[in-house]
Amino acid sequence: MSIIDSTTGANASNLPLSPLLVILGNTGSGKSALAINLAKVIPAGIINADSRQIYSRMDIATAKPTLSEMLEIPHYLFSFIQPDQPFSLAEYQTLAYQAIDSLHTQNRLPVLVGGSGQYLKAVLEGWSIPPVAPDETFRAALFEKAEKEGGDVIFTELEKKDPQAATQIDPRNIRRVVRALEVIHKTGGKFSGLQIKNPPPYRVFKIGIHIPREELYRTVDLRVEKMLEQGLEAEVRSLLEKGYKASLPSMSGIGYRQIAKYIEGGISLTEAVEQMKFETHRLIRQQNTYFRLTDTNIHWITLEESRSNGIIQLVCDFLAAENKNEIH
Repeated sequence: MSIIDSTTGANASNLPLSPLLVILGNTGSGKSALAINLAKVIPAGIINADSRQIYSRMDIATAKPTLSEMLEIPHYLFSFIQPDQPFSLAEYQTLAYQAIDSLHTQNRLPVLVGGSGQYLKAVLEGWSIPPVAPDETFRAALFEKAEKEGGDVIFTELEKKDPQAATQIDPRNIRRVVRALEVIHKTGGKFSGLQIKNPPPYRVFKIGIHIPREELYRTVDLRVEKMLEQGLEAEVRSLLEKGYKASLPSMSGIGYRQIAKYIEGGISLTEAVEQMKFETHRLIRQQNTYFRLTDTNIHWITLEESRSNGIIQLVCDFLAAENKNEIH
C-alpha cells in the first residue's frame, strides 16, 4: 500500500513533503474515535471534514467530539458557523489548508477527519472552485421546483446544460445539482469547465474504516436512539425558538429536518425516528460512491483494527518514511 497518494501534487524541488493523515469512512464508523486515540499518542491536530459539524448550536445529531476531547486535543473547523450563515465549499477549502499549514508549523500531524466526500476531495485534489457567491433567490426557485416536481427535473436540466458535470454529480444530491446550475447561471460557462485541479504539496496517507453494511446499519440505528436520549428534541426546539427556520440548509441535516417536522406537527415522533434511520442508511450508500473499497489509495481497516496498537504503529511508520518509500 503506497503512502504517496496519486492525488498529491508534484514536488519539483524534491524537498520532503509535509505529511497529512486522512481518516475517512461512513457515518458512524468510528473515525473520530480513531483520530482522538492517535492524537493521544502522536502530536497531532484534528481538522473537521464533515459538512454538518461546522455549525454551532448543532451538536447532538452531528455527533461532534465532546468539549473535553476538543480541549485535550487541538480541533479545527468545528462549530464556527452560525446555523443561518452562508458557507461555501471554497471557504472550507481555504480554511482547511490554513489549518493544515498551522499544524505543520506547530510540528503536529494534521489529521483530516470526516465523511463528506466533497470536502475531502476539494482539499486533497485541490479543486479550483468557482468564486460564485450564492444567489438565494435562484436557489430557492430550484429547491421549490425539485420539491414540487422531483429532483429528476432539475437534474435533467443540468444534463442539458452541462452533460459532463451531470456525470460527476449524484442526481440525489439536490444541493450539489442546484449549485452546479447556479454557477452556470451566474457565469454563463459550464460548471465542469471551471473545476480545475491543482493538488496541494502534501504527502498523504488515507485510512478508511470499513464496517459491513448491515452491521453499520445496526450501529447507526442505535445511535439515532441514543441521540434522542441525549436531548435531540430539546436541541431542535431551542434552534427553532432562536429563530433558525427549518428551511435553512443547516437544518436539512439528518435529525434536524425530521425532528423539526415532528415539532411542527407534520409527523409523529415514531415517524421522525424511522425517517432518520432511513435517511442515514441512504447517506451511507451515497458515501460509498466516494469511498470505494477498490480504491488502492485508501488503506482500509476494520473497526477492530482501528482500536488496536497496530494502527498506531502504521501511522508512526508513515511519519518515519521518506517521501518515496512505501508501507506494505
